[in-house]
Amino acid sequence: MAEKLTTEILMDAGVHFGHLTRKWNPKMAEYIFMENNGIHIIDLNKTLKCAEEASYALKNIVRSGRKIMFVATKKQAKDIIAQEATRLNMPYVTERWLGGMLTNFATIRKSLKKLAQIEKLMKDDSFNNLAKRERLMITREKAKLEKLLGGITDLNRLPAALFVVDVKREHIAVAEAQKLNIPVFAMVDTNSDPSNIDFPIPANDDAFKSITLITGYIGKAIEEALMERKKDKEEAGHKKDEEEKRKVDEAVEEV
Repeated sequence: MAEKLTTEILMDAGVHFGHLTRKWNPKMAEYIFMENNGIHIIDLNKTLKCAEEASYALKNIVRSGRKIMFVATKKQAKDIIAQEATRLNMPYVTERWLGGMLTNFATIRKSLKKLAQIEKLMKDDSFNNLAKRERLMITREKAKLEKLLGGITDLNRLPAALFVVDVKREHIAVAEAQKLNIPVFAMVDTNSDPSNIDFPIPANDDAFKSITLITGYIGKAIEEALMERKKDKEEAGHKKDEEEKRKVDEAVEEV
């Protein structure tokens, strides 16, 4: 089981600290507990409830064998997201979100194919026979593609859901997911609009500790679902083997 969150754990990580009251989005009103010294304080009981609902829904998606794309391009969230997504073998975007990454996925697939071809070329002996200038151009192109697409190299179809840190910053990703009816799970701060998010988790989306805690909680839920899926497949395999054995035994008896 994923570590159970409590209001104390959330508070220690600073999850409850929202933005300045003058920067708030009125649509976040239901998730705000109070105002203190000009700063909105997030209702951590709502955060707990929303995190649990998001966790449950994500587990159902992952158990069905589909991928969750992690999205966070802000400096303090990049490494956290990349590490957790890599650990879970899930796609992620931590550099600039390319317009059309979801809505024009066919073009992105072409870029991924090009990256794969460059990697294959660079491993071939013929690469060393190319002119120095040409090798440099190919190397630079590979570095550029890797920087932008490195987190989605194994993505051969659209993700089943997005987990986003800071929906205000990643509004293009959210809009594309909406257009394709891809559910969005996200950390939503007091300056954001939660109305377009399927599973908003009210939380401080700027503090390193807060991002680490919520991302880790979501990651553990995904990890549990992956383990459950593996167990389900193993059990299905055993049942199939037993069924085949039973059929063979029956055939032998008939003979």
